[in-house]
Amino acid sequence: MERGVFRVSGFLVVGLLLLVAAAVAGIDVALAPDRSGAAVAVGVIGAVVVGVAASGFVVVNPNDAQVVQFFGRYVGSIRDAGFFWTWPLTSRRRITLRVRNFETDRLKVSDADGNPVEIAAVVVWRVVDSAKAAFAVDDHVDYVAVQAEAAVRHLATSYPYEAHDSGRASLRDSSVVSEELTTELRERVELAGVEVLESRTTHLAYAPEIAQAMLARQQANAIVAARYKIVEGAVGMVSGALDRLSAEHVVELDEERKAQMVANLLVVLCGDRAAQPVVNTGTLYG
Repeated sequence: MERGVFRVSGFLVVGLLLLVAAAVAGIDVALAPDRSGAAVAVGVIGAVVVGVAASGFVVVNPNDAQVVQFFGRYVGSIRDAGFFWTWPLTSRRRITLRVRNFETDRLKVSDADGNPVEIAAVVVWRVVDSAKAAFAVDDHVDYVAVQAEAAVRHLATSYPYEAHDSGRASLRDSSVVSEELTTELRERVELAGVEVLESRTTHLAYAPEIAQAMLARQQANAIVAARYKIVEGAVGMVSGALDRLSAEHVVELDEERKAQMVANLLVVLCGDRAAQPVVNTGTLYG
């Protein structure tokens, strides 16, 4: 778990070290005429102190974190941008806190109906816990990429490419799919101290080997749906015509003539080609 570490302004410590260096130099000058050995010792000690203290300087860039370790032990992180001084003889590791995004490769998987599909997604993420990102996994960037691929594969196998009934979600329902993918990814990468901000599918298609057949099926479904609408409208028009003829007493038709009229109107209204009018001129006798 990330925690803060002791730090002070680096410029303040630079000023203190300059004063220490000046004091050591003054002592060396004072001791040099009489006791050269003591002057050398003071100079060496002063140089060691300044060198050890100087190892505590660290520069933190905006939207970066420095993970501080003291001989392998995690002592804290620095998130604030600037020039700081922290515990000397510590090692620091830079972890970026910037928002990142990447697009997965186009993965070929089978959907819930067993049809091979190609799918890809874009993932937007950032580090929220520098300690977990540094120590919980070997490489948090690679970890997020692998988990994203696994989540996309799992999502593709959970839904069909397209739903054949209104009560079932499909991979083409982008809002549902994106929300579930984001939720699953957040659970997967939480271990690495990473937060997924957004994920969304960027490519979705049938695999090439079945794309033509699926296109033909989609066209057939569209034709059937269009025919259904045409027949439904034609039946309404025929019913309205018969009711109006009867209400306005335009012509009296028996059941047989009504059936013939209905058949003729349906042929005209539902046919693919324009109707060819036939004029009845009566019977010719030779």
